[in-house]
Amino acid sequence: MLRKPFNDGWTVVPKQSLFAAALAPAAPSRVTLPHDALRDLPRTPASPNGAHSGYFPSAHVVYDKAFHAPQEWADKAVVVTFDGVYRDAVVYFNGDFVAQQPSGYSPFSVDLSSRVHAGSRNTLRVEARTHQDSRWYSGVGIYRDVWLAVADQIHIPVDGVTVTTPEVGADFAVVAVAVEVRNDARRQQTVRLRSRVTDASGATVSEKSVPVTTVPGEHAVARVPHYVGEPRLWDIDAPDLYRVESVLIDGSGDVLDADETVFGVRSIRIDPIHGLRVNGRSVKLRGGCIHHDNGPLGAAAIPGAERRKVELLKAAGFNAIRSAHNAASRALLDACDEIGMFVIDELTDVWTVGKSSFDTSLSFPEWWERDVEALVRNDRNHPSVLLYSIGNEILEVGRPGGAVWGRRIAEKVRNLDPTRPLMNSVNALVSIIDSKVTAQDHSVPVDFNSILSSDGSAGVGAAEIATVRTEEAHAQADVAGINYAEARYDLDAEIFPDRVIVGSETFPSRLDRLWELVQKHPQVIGDFVWTAWDHLGEAGTGRAVYADDPLQPVGMASPYPWLLSQAGTIDINGIRRPISYWRETVWGLRGEPYIAVHRPQGYGRELAVGRWAWDDVLSSWAWRVEEGAPVVVDVYTDADDVELLLDGVSLGVRPVGIETGAQARGFIARFETEYRRGTLVAVSRRDGEEAGRAELRSLMGDAVLVARAERKKIGATPDHLAYVHLTLQDGAGTVAVDESAEVTVTVTGPGELVALSGAKPDDDQPFAGPTHVTHEGRLLAVVRPTGRGRIRVAATSAHGKTSVQVTAD
Repeated sequence: MLRKPFNDGWTVVPKQSLFAAALAPAAPSRVTLPHDALRDLPRTPASPNGAHSGYFPSAHVVYDKAFHAPQEWADKAVVVTFDGVYRDAVVYFNGDFVAQQPSGYSPFSVDLSSRVHAGSRNTLRVEARTHQDSRWYSGVGIYRDVWLAVADQIHIPVDGVTVTTPEVGADFAVVAVAVEVRNDARRQQTVRLRSRVTDASGATVSEKSVPVTTVPGEHAVARVPHYVGEPRLWDIDAPDLYRVESVLIDGSGDVLDADETVFGVRSIRIDPIHGLRVNGRSVKLRGGCIHHDNGPLGAAAIPGAERRKVELLKAAGFNAIRSAHNAASRALLDACDEIGMFVIDELTDVWTVGKSSFDTSLSFPEWWERDVEALVRNDRNHPSVLLYSIGNEILEVGRPGGAVWGRRIAEKVRNLDPTRPLMNSVNALVSIIDSKVTAQDHSVPVDFNSILSSDGSAGVGAAEIATVRTEEAHAQADVAGINYAEARYDLDAEIFPDRVIVGSETFPSRLDRLWELVQKHPQVIGDFVWTAWDHLGEAGTGRAVYADDPLQPVGMASPYPWLLSQAGTIDINGIRRPISYWRETVWGLRGEPYIAVHRPQGYGRELAVGRWAWDDVLSSWAWRVEEGAPVVVDVYTDADDVELLLDGVSLGVRPVGIETGAQARGFIARFETEYRRGTLVAVSRRDGEEAGRAELRSLMGDAVLVARAERKKIGATPDHLAYVHLTLQDGAGTVAVDESAEVTVTVTGPGELVALSGAKPDDDQPFAGPTHVTHEGRLLAVVRPTGRGRIRVAATSAHGKTSVQVTAD
């Protein structure tokens, strides 16, 4: 069935009791999907969800859509597919219950064929809710795409085509196409399936047709092998895609149904000798974990936002992402296919033992098979998906019951998709936490994250009890996903030499040591930092804390108004933080040095940098401090040493590598100096020869407000977005990081302002509305097109006025 977007014409309203609605009904708001109804609700320190959700409230919302069904739908199959509704979705059609879906991340379809009122008005209602059910910001509502498919009674079900490439070579590939054919008619019928494979240019590379006899009420599966000569192989550096068109034709030659499936020709091999090989090429995964939200858009998985995220991650050196800790959106996987990004797609954060009061552990025993089926059905044709992860830090791991569930889930995944390896993201500390609780004074509560972030945590994963308790979980998988236990890499090379490992979740500041281990061991196929992209909720996990800060964290949680994790190497606006450039240097992808200046206002203050945090630094020499104020300057480089110069005068030479103290790190040259206005230059040298240089300048004159659109031309549909950066800067482009301004934004033309964000981690300003204060001299405006034409984005502040034009076409 060919799907069409079904995202417009919806309204949303808070859920009311029957009596409350009768007395004072709430006014519905018109929205275009994907939409997050939680983002614009007021945050409060009294939120029962606390720092987990970023102090957002609980919510129960109702979406409605009315539409006219043409008379010709009377004898058709009519299916609506939801890519994701968070969560505990209940669907009503023309007033009657038709479906539910407890998981907020599983796609599901609703067959309306027997209920549709052909030739008249129909109504679709979806209820969604969130309440103490997530360890991070979840959003609420229909936050992923909705699709409508209409076809003959004999048709190809939604996602009913599977494409695999069992044989792949440089000169020849087998493309195996399996097509489900459903017969909802009253009689047996033989139809013909025409299967055609086309390349990126639209040229046909193989075409076949086969007869298919279908029995009423059953699915038939037609298998068509295609043989493609000199295939263009999908890889991250050359993400070449093919399409297979599947058409059902009746005996008179009329088309009954059609479907189109995008796929890639590529092979995956994993073994302890060669590690991971894609198309025969050895690959180390430069990975990052990401949550599902899109920062200032909340949880809304608008395709344009998902695509931009992948583009910026790839530009920062990442070649892989892990969808922590839930199934990725179809839009994100489409972007990874098209741009070239490997994916580990994760099923869930819990099985049968909950981590929050109302999470999916309550429904998992009944719904797990359907959730696995939804994951695989959504992923199986995406060449970007390398591995499935069946869970994250599952509390049952290390216990017999957990072993039973792990094997059950793993075999279900393998039966549905035998072409991909799978892993379980295991935290060894979780497997032995009960022994730690038993051994300690029970009057003192256990803070799992505090134990995990302590100096001794790295060795916990290598303890003998952890080896024993995690062995069966790793044995059930093809790849051992290891969270925060790199001490296992050397150990497992000795005691489990055939075990293939991926660092499925790691501390960001340890990459210099981690990447050395990844390169040392062929069976360690990569490293996934927590996190690649900053996210809402888990507020303050990556916060660097000054001892004199009045808002001190409790455990790992920062108090209101903290909103963001701040563990991301890229912030929620898509701006690379300094640690991102350090990571790029460690990976060996960056030749130029990068200057990171410790905030002068923090000099001499005690700073605690946790395992998920980075130094309080910015790449700036435009500080509002007195001349001569002491300041620490770091230079990230893979060279031997660095010379620092201010206006051509040398400030000294330092070797690369900080070898002492709690913050010992490689790839950094550190200078103690004084702040003076001018041009700061870092020159890196290798073997005595200049290897590269970087430069920072002080502000030259007053800062003014400047607008810059990332793209001057975007698509004219709501799937696309315009991102406009508003910056306080001087004429040379130097950003005034120590200045702030309240900025008011207006949009004219066929577009609407959907978000304003300064990416301030403890911001108490909402993302909605036309006015926001800059943070570190920056502000991001996000505009969604409403039609074709020229969109003008104008901004006004005390620093002046500015505007930029974007064309939606």
